[in-house]
Amino acid sequence: MNFHWYDWVGYIGVALVLLAFLLLQQHRLRGNGLMYQMMNVLGAIGVMLSLMFGIEPINWPAFLMQIAWITIGVYGIVHGSAKRRRSRDEGSETPLR
Repeated sequence: MNFHWYDWVGYIGVALVLLAFLLLQQHRLRGNGLMYQMMNVLGAIGVMLSLMFGIEPINWPAFLMQIAWITIGVYGIVHGSAKRRRSRDEGSETPLR
């Protein structure tokens, strides 16, 4: 089997998403934390790149799921950021991992 760059990026993306979920289940990350969201977004981008450059034709259901995963992750990052900013402004720093 011949591995290309997009194969490696896809495997790393899957590993990031699964690791984020494992750490969430172990209570080492919070679901609304920046690290969890970033791991999911970067993982989904990796999987999406492997779908785009991999075998033809593209697997559209998997591709659309990655777009949704990225969109939800970015939403979480933006809203988590706003929440952290409000907490900091109010003087009650809420630790979000």
